[in-house]
Amino acid sequence: MAPLPIGPYNQAILANDMLYASGQIALDPTTNELVKGDIKKETKQVMENLSAVLEAAEMNFSNVLKCSIFISDMNDFTSINEVYGSYFNDETAPARETVQVAVLPKNVNVEISLIAMR
Repeated sequence: MAPLPIGPYNQAILANDMLYASGQIALDPTTNELVKGDIKKETKQVMENLSAVLEAAEMNFSNVLKCSIFISDMNDFTSINEVYGSYFNDETAPARETVQVAVLPKNVNVEISLIAMR
């Protein structure tokens, strides 16, 4: 289960076997509370939320074509990348970009969106 959207958008849209997943932040779907304090824990929650969105569309991380990672501090890149990378293997790792931004929703440290295909 992924957390409910916090605005006027859908978690994902499936069109012609393409899944466009909205950015996920570190919201725990069972409590609707933010996972805070440790960038690795935050990133893991984000990836678990994305996993739930993929599963709802009968996909997994091997279906992912592209990810966009938004972070509040580029100094967290190595830790985020370590957790993010554990969800992919070299053969199916998607294209991606990582961008430092000034502020993210709810002042989180990381947000990740993805595009996947069946």
